[in-house]
Amino acid sequence: MALAALAATTALLGFQAAPPTHAGAPDRVPVQLLALNDLHGNLEPVDGAAGRITHRGTPVQAGGLAQMATLMDEARAGRTNSLTVAAGDMIGGSPLLSAIFHDEPTVAALDELTLTASSVGNHEFDEGPQELRRIIDGGCHPQDGCAPDAPYAGAGFTYLGGNVTARGASTPLFPPYTVRTLPTGQKIGFIGVVTKNAPSVINASMIRDVEFHDELPVIEKYSKELTKRGVKAQVLLIHEGETVNGVAGAKCDEGGPGARLEGRIKEISQKAPTAVDLVISGHSHDSYECVVLDPANKRRSVTQADSFGRSFTDLRFELNGQGDILRSTVKAQHRPVPVTTAQQPAMAKLVDTWRGRSEEQANRVIGHIAGDMPGRGATVPETPLGSLITDAQVAAARGYGADFALTNPGSMRADLIHKAGGAVTYADAYRVQPFANALWVLPITGEQLVTALRQQLSGGNEVKTVFLQLSKELSYSVDMSRTGADRVLTDTIRLNGQPLDRAATYKVVLNDFLANGGNNFGVFAEIPTREGGDITDLDALVSYLTDTTSADNPAPVPAPGRITFVTR
Repeated sequence: MALAALAATTALLGFQAAPPTHAGAPDRVPVQLLALNDLHGNLEPVDGAAGRITHRGTPVQAGGLAQMATLMDEARAGRTNSLTVAAGDMIGGSPLLSAIFHDEPTVAALDELTLTASSVGNHEFDEGPQELRRIIDGGCHPQDGCAPDAPYAGAGFTYLGGNVTARGASTPLFPPYTVRTLPTGQKIGFIGVVTKNAPSVINASMIRDVEFHDELPVIEKYSKELTKRGVKAQVLLIHEGETVNGVAGAKCDEGGPGARLEGRIKEISQKAPTAVDLVISGHSHDSYECVVLDPANKRRSVTQADSFGRSFTDLRFELNGQGDILRSTVKAQHRPVPVTTAQQPAMAKLVDTWRGRSEEQANRVIGHIAGDMPGRGATVPETPLGSLITDAQVAAARGYGADFALTNPGSMRADLIHKAGGAVTYADAYRVQPFANALWVLPITGEQLVTALRQQLSGGNEVKTVFLQLSKELSYSVDMSRTGADRVLTDTIRLNGQPLDRAATYKVVLNDFLANGGNNFGVFAEIPTREGGDITDLDALVSYLTDTTSADNPAPVPAPGRITFVTR
């Protein structure tokens, strides 16, 4: 479907006429919102550190939608006015169980969870806006056809994206807001936007005809529209989060409202129109319950739950007789989802059904490892899993003369956990590398490599650094006591143990996302020549483990030392 047609379709969606105020409405009406974000198709708990959260000082292994459904049922019990909402990245970057069916299982699970609305996130665009439209409207996948049993019916909830348009257009591709009428007659409006920086974390080839606009003017526009229609209770669902700094729970407001909240979400939450009562955020995968002061100096709650279904936020408040949110009554509670929670039968059956459809492929053993390979859950920039993946990519691209490989940390979606016997299944590998990004071999000068390493800590990556994972051929040192790009000690860069020759040309293996300049690595996008594209990062990992490991010869955990931290 062309983007112009998408925009035309959007005009028919999500703009429900606001019903008249409920006659005889009580002075105080209790309301509950259950909020989640960044699920990424994780219907089941994530293994290892990536599936762990800390709650009240105690580590908790968490996740699983069947477990979450149980806890949400308990939270809703006895409450007439309860809605479930989300702040984006519900799909995309998903494990095999969901991704093999293009995330249709996750949409079915979210419908089972009675999701009302979600903002789009950057990962909703992993397969482009046309595929997202199919996810919303239904129909069979254009290449892979229909999933088992029946044609896909689409999403029962509303995806919101008020700041996403076709290039050069002003009409959003997806509804900017939706209005829900509570059983007691009051109305709540939900405005949805995604970070304007989404293009830096989406493969450029997927969004060449799409624009992501500044959030605040869009929020103001649709907040005014809701106000004109008599919708006084307004909630912002935004896929933009804080700069991860360990803020959580009550600690956020130590020293004043939102004192420890950092990043763009704080500015947006402070400057959004006063009519917006609550902000539910996502994107940074870090839970928090904060309060900021809005333009009228009124307190406004800003929350986010943990990613991968490890927690949700239980928001409770009251509406006054005019249908507006009484902000003094807003209470936000972080609700972990321990894996030990009893599973809700209906959700467990749904997940079991989809698991059965994928288990033959999922359970195929493709290799062996000698120990845990932390990646997503690692606490240091250089990760064992990143080293394994980049080594695999060099091996896969030897036919193109590859000298070394680099990959972005965001390409690793989970850890590779050692299990009995050390066996690694196809599902394990898929969970780690779900995007199946094509690998390219690019000619790169030593000078361009220096620029790339410096871009890890400067420009768009200066505040939140992005340390590329390195294959074993490459090493260098960093001095974090310096600032910006100068933190990379360029005279320490070594390739196969030899000092880097800035005038020489080498061959680097990159996934498609990085090759197109993703994560603010513009230097790669400036290289016009590329070879390959005939193997994916997932294929490379699977082939490497299959070809080089066995039960008697498992892959060792790579030793650290490719990136060293020093002080000069």
